[in-house]
Amino acid sequence: MAAGPSGGGVGCGMAGGCCLLFSLLAVGRAAALPGGMLYPRETPSRERKELGGLWSFRADFSPGRDAGFVQRWYRQPLRQTGPVIDMPVPASFNDITQDPSLENYIGWVWYEKEVLLPLRWLQDDLNTRVVLRFGSAHYYSIVWVNGVQVMEHEGGHLPFEADISSIVQGSPGIPCRITVALNNTLTPHTLPPGSIQYMNDKTRYPKNYFVQNIRFDFFNYAGIHRPVVLYTTPSVYIDDITVTTTSSESVAMVQYQVSVVGSTLYSLSLSLRDQEGKVVATGDGPAGELKVLNPNLWWPYLMHKNPGYRYCLEVKMQAQVNGALLEDVYTLPVGIRTIHVTSTQFLINGRPFYFHGVNKHEDADIRGKGLDWPLVVKDFNLLRWLGANSFRTSHYPYAEEIMDLCDAYGIVVIDECPGVGIKMLESFGNKSLQHHLVVMEELIRRDKNRPSVVMWSVANEPASELPPAAYYFKTVIAHTKALDPSRPVTFVTDANYALDRGAPYVDVICVNSYFSWYHDPGHLEVIPLQLTTQFENWYKTYQKPIIQSEYGADSVPGLHSDPPLMFSEEYQKAMLREYHSVFDKKRKEYVIGELIWNFADFMTNQGTTRVLGNKKGIFTRQRQPKSAAFVLRERYWKIANESSCLPPIIKSHTLFLK
Repeated sequence: MAAGPSGGGVGCGMAGGCCLLFSLLAVGRAAALPGGMLYPRETPSRERKELGGLWSFRADFSPGRDAGFVQRWYRQPLRQTGPVIDMPVPASFNDITQDPSLENYIGWVWYEKEVLLPLRWLQDDLNTRVVLRFGSAHYYSIVWVNGVQVMEHEGGHLPFEADISSIVQGSPGIPCRITVALNNTLTPHTLPPGSIQYMNDKTRYPKNYFVQNIRFDFFNYAGIHRPVVLYTTPSVYIDDITVTTTSSESVAMVQYQVSVVGSTLYSLSLSLRDQEGKVVATGDGPAGELKVLNPNLWWPYLMHKNPGYRYCLEVKMQAQVNGALLEDVYTLPVGIRTIHVTSTQFLINGRPFYFHGVNKHEDADIRGKGLDWPLVVKDFNLLRWLGANSFRTSHYPYAEEIMDLCDAYGIVVIDECPGVGIKMLESFGNKSLQHHLVVMEELIRRDKNRPSVVMWSVANEPASELPPAAYYFKTVIAHTKALDPSRPVTFVTDANYALDRGAPYVDVICVNSYFSWYHDPGHLEVIPLQLTTQFENWYKTYQKPIIQSEYGADSVPGLHSDPPLMFSEEYQKAMLREYHSVFDKKRKEYVIGELIWNFADFMTNQGTTRVLGNKKGIFTRQRQPKSAAFVLRERYWKIANESSCLPPIIKSHTLFLK
């Protein structure tokens, strides 16, 4: 969902502040981290320590936003540098306080946490490796441990980590001080892009006043948004695992590759267990194939009585180091399923799959984009109540914990990178392109083994009609396919079918349209003709299956009007029904999915068309249903009944709830 060019900002109080603000961002862009990015699980050889809770926090309100670097705040406890406040992690910092200057703050903020590590982690003669890992932090991060810089990372939605063993080991009993400098500034070359605009009219704005312009319609929340953990491995360890699967009726093959770091002299053994703990296949060595007889396939929610079936792959490594035997164990959930795309269908395990789902946001009151378990579980309960079988991670990768539940519950995912708001010509240049390629590497490295992820999306509503978009998206999509040949690739477009320069390179057409809302507002009667024409033009041009990846209308909860008028709950319902009548005709041909915009209301920048955020949710921001939720629920369960080979299930919507 795109937005206008306006954005939030905060004044800057010194001439030249803009240059100072960006100077540190310009110092060497962080490249994709080498090696793997396995989720930190506890195993017989690995321990994990959560660092969530209250951290010390300080925003740098100096004119150039650079006082923290000039004064080297990382060299001492943050409280000694000036006033600090408590800040929960994970959470966005914007809505936590009553300070309006923090709500819209742009620049560097500082976090700090002191933690005591277990003694057994600190004895360097035990060949133990200690790793500091961030699930995500928005947007640009620099991390120090005990005053020593250990890593930098660019990007707000993917994990990053560093081995800190050499810093913390050998100093038992001394607190480990973790300092993070975090900058939420968006530039034409970040992902998502943005720009800083200085308001130079001194009769209207304070000196050096600036705003952060963005071209996307959700609030640019910032902070440490996902869990921070310390975990251990042996000094020789399993660094990465890659799994792909194929299957027939009676046999499945699980292809694997395992990388080990720390030694070239090691042995690997693998065992695949079913959900009852029975070993169904074994293997050894860094690469190979496991044969599974009569496999339980991973099926989407509502396509099977046991959706989301996963095996457990246990990988065990042994190595000799200085006469000592080291062992590392890692367990990876594995779902066996196949994907195939034709000119008219999307097949999962050889059966046609129809996406009836939602677009979402990581967004909620107070915590912003911070991971919140009660909210996550509530959302999944609502998805299954709704009869939704899928969602797109609009418009950035979601937390790994959310993706785990998609795997477990059988919720199909279109996994989208943060490529939203790519509107400016300069955002299609080589600098932006190189960063986009790195982001796709990081995303695929993180989510490549997830059975729920059936398609990658490399962007949302870019200016794909611009001439540079052809080379740009050809390159990004080719790179994505080279990294992962097993999944189709798309991007989500709102461009004219005849002008879109990126569409020739996608496997599935994903199109957003808001007939009778942004186009011909208030005129529901135009939807059948315009939507039918849209589908026919796209399919005639590209002969590829189509997903209606966004459609919807704002509705203010409790606002009613009959006949339906815009912003009323009745208008939202009426718009949905007009779209649905066309979907029902075209899904018999080449339309393979419909994703409502949006699952729930969410916060945006302030503007004359936004009353405390975007109100296109079928649920409120507090997850209460609007009238449209019941319309969609009835429809989704009806579709599920029609497409399922199981007995009728509409009378018992809870049949598949685990």
